[in-house]
Amino acid sequence: MVEEKENKEMLQARTSPHFRSPLSVEKIMWVVVIALLPAAIGGIYYFGINALLVILTTVITSILTEFIIKKWVRKGKFVMDGSAVLTGLLLGLVLPPLEPQYLWMAALGSVIAIGIAKEAFGGLGHNIFNPALVGRTFMTASFAGVLGTAWMEARGNTVDAFTGATPLAGAFDHMATSMEYKSLFLGNVGGCIGETSALLLMAGGLLLILLRIIDWRIPLFYIGVVFSLSGLLGGDPVRHIFAGGLMLGAFFMATDYVTTPLTKNGKVIFAVGAGILTVAIRKWGSLPEGVCFSILIMNSVTPLIDRYTKPQPFGFIKKKEEEKKEVGK
Repeated sequence: MVEEKENKEMLQARTSPHFRSPLSVEKIMWVVVIALLPAAIGGIYYFGINALLVILTTVITSILTEFIIKKWVRKGKFVMDGSAVLTGLLLGLVLPPLEPQYLWMAALGSVIAIGIAKEAFGGLGHNIFNPALVGRTFMTASFAGVLGTAWMEARGNTVDAFTGATPLAGAFDHMATSMEYKSLFLGNVGGCIGETSALLLMAGGLLLILLRIIDWRIPLFYIGVVFSLSGLLGGDPVRHIFAGGLMLGAFFMATDYVTTPLTKNGKVIFAVGAGILTVAIRKWGSLPEGVCFSILIMNSVTPLIDRYTKPQPFGFIKKKEEEKKEVGK
């Protein structure tokens, strides 16, 4: 009787998941926020008080929007899991250092990111598109004139390495100088708040890879495809990976758990597709940057990628194989 009792205790059946990770969603969100802090601090250093105001506006508005929707619209419980902070921080980093009179635009972008791209789909884990990129896209379509010139107005805090419209302007026409490469690597150029320093973004991204928060495949293949394809098309490959939002997109946007494929092969397909689209938009599109739109486009096909790259269940036999066995009998 004693032995039977011990066996029953050893063979208790419980509901899934049977394996649990010590990392919760909340911990992951805050680790990613910490990994982004070097780029945020670098942006504030280079662009000054305007950059700080933009980041504070997007973060605070994101939190307030999620709180209002959770408590008053959906009549649910608001949990500070860090996702709203992360969305607001990412949106702030992909915006130029707006003047104070334009901060309402950043706030509106945050409302769209949280209210439409996230909560309208059911909240965290249900959104189809990356919320921060949806907010940025909305602002690009609505306030193109302001966003297109705001970063140039803030150049007083930087040492200009380029004389073109953006650091990416002319990236298919001529090679950058060693001084320009250095400025792009360190972040001492015009651009959006968190996109200018490849060094700081790489430091945060490598931290996430070492902690196994993100999969190395997406940033490696994404950056690798942009480097290779831009070079094959006659561009400056180094300038293409250091300038613009590629580093931020590769490490922090394209690796989003919810909007990117779950399988290893799916992640590679996603990254390769995003890389091809980025170069295509930069080469033939009307906009100098393509990271935002390339990731959003690949977000839309993530369910399809997951469908055709999911692993075959153990012991599963295809219907045709079963029919052949029946005929053989």
